[in-house]
Amino acid sequence: MQFYRDVLGMKLAHVITQDRVPSTQEFAPHCHLFFEMADGSWVAFFDLVNETTIDQESNPDWAQHLALEVESVEALDIAHKNLDAHNIEVLGPVDHGFIRSIYFYDPSGHRLELTARTTEPGDLERFAAEAPALVDAWTDRKATL
Repeated sequence: MQFYRDVLGMKLAHVITQDRVPSTQEFAPHCHLFFEMADGSWVAFFDLVNETTIDQESNPDWAQHLALEVESVEALDIAHKNLDAHNIEVLGPVDHGFIRSIYFYDPSGHRLELTARTTEPGDLERFAAEAPALVDAWTDRKATL
């Protein structure tokens, strides 16, 4: 909890503690933590009794991560400095051509990305228009690999 609140600056917005999983009724005592991000959206995590870090062997870690957008490149730079101050290893910044990102792990082994848009007016609409054809081309190529 301290990582998301103290390092990433998210507000702890709600907590639910239960002995059973609501959807399956499986006995699994847990604490469900909800954090509010700067834009008002929420992200939630579970704190489990016998928690272990995430298994990174089934997929490459770069392919499984949660990306969170910050409001500006300046905010991204501030977050990077804050992570450094907390001795969190950071990869980046990486320029993706439309966003700039940094990558790091939370204490439970979740790979996180903080990203800031670097787009120009009209870029997002152009990307959306191009997206279906790019997916089709990738699907065709993937079948040959």
